[in-house]
Amino acid sequence: MARIAGRFGRIEPRRTARAYLSALLSNIERKNCWYLAEQAGHAGPHAMQRLLRTARWQADEVRDDLREYVIEHLGHDRGVLIVDETGFVKKGGGSAGVQRQYTGTAGRIENSQVGVFLAYASPRGRALIDRRLYLPEHSWLADASRCQAAGVPPEIGFATKPALAAQMLTAALEAAVPAAWVSGDEVYGQDPQLRALLESRQVGYVLAIAGNRRVNLEGAEASAAQIAATVADRHWHHYSAGAGAKGPRFYAWAWARIDADHSGYRWLLIRRNTTTGELAFYRCYAPTPMPLLTLVRIAGARWAVEESFQAAKGQVGLDHYQVRTWTGWHRHITLAMLALALLTAIAAAQSPADDRQIPLTVPEIRRLLAVIVLSPIRSIEEILHWSRWRRRHQAIAQRCHYQRRTQP
Repeated sequence: MARIAGRFGRIEPRRTARAYLSALLSNIERKNCWYLAEQAGHAGPHAMQRLLRTARWQADEVRDDLREYVIEHLGHDRGVLIVDETGFVKKGGGSAGVQRQYTGTAGRIENSQVGVFLAYASPRGRALIDRRLYLPEHSWLADASRCQAAGVPPEIGFATKPALAAQMLTAALEAAVPAAWVSGDEVYGQDPQLRALLESRQVGYVLAIAGNRRVNLEGAEASAAQIAATVADRHWHHYSAGAGAKGPRFYAWAWARIDADHSGYRWLLIRRNTTTGELAFYRCYAPTPMPLLTLVRIAGARWAVEESFQAAKGQVGLDHYQVRTWTGWHRHITLAMLALALLTAIAAAQSPADDRQIPLTVPEIRRLLAVIVLSPIRSIEEILHWSRWRRRHQAIAQRCHYQRRTQP
């Protein structure tokens, strides 16, 4: 709070913001204004609602502080910026940006809002550092009265999800975020303008593409799937894309140099599931030559944003809000991201773990904060005893999983 206190012009919203963050880190099941106010000991939800609706403070300024905080604790020269979107299933049609659209959160078309996020991942940890609310062009921006009712600023125009990602990446790079690579899924890999932006800034990328996307290989145009079908067995390499919950994520990988007549170095990277044979494809760029293992590492880093979404929704109520306005959405999301950044920074600061127990995870840190600091009801010795007991048994389970996955 000392870091962001100057963003609030009055002491009342500053105190409410502190109570809001503390309640986000608590053990309550739901984290909307009603429950947060009850957890904070308020007589009603009005102060929390006013913080999100009408109090005078800028969520983008707090977002900038959040980004600096994350880089201070997680910054590393092997950092990767990851773009992705997530859905927020809603009822009714009054919430800013809501419409029936596909969301991976539900796995189908649902009445939902979609937010585009930027995550930062490094060997020290991962966290969300920026966000944009996607506004559909025809159902929202073509209806001025609907936008006005939801508090959408009149200067906001239509932007595709890749365009929103480009805005966030530009802001992060101009803020000197230590990252030489960008990763994202097919939504972003298919956009030539986003790729051109990164190439103009000499930033490498590993962006997923669909199998029907065509690339230039040795002067001839072919789809990624067609190229994969011609790869000989000896050209597949088995590498891990990173550690998973049940062991290293091993895949077979192949690559080919594409677009040789352009500046820089570009590759088509192909990933094959050694069990199912399922293929995935990536367009890659770097200003200098890179080994295959580096591209594999960046492709594997994309899972960090999914883990951040899971932690943000499960631990700090990223999707628990009940606000409808443009301002309310950005304010709640920013404060939830800040709460998650705190947990991630604590996780990054702990001493290296030994083989007897796993390191403190983000969920365990939040639980310990809730029961020790925010609402202590038991002795610290008892709480830490059970934390150590769980992590010892989790370490045993982890070793068993890894041994099973690495056996020939």
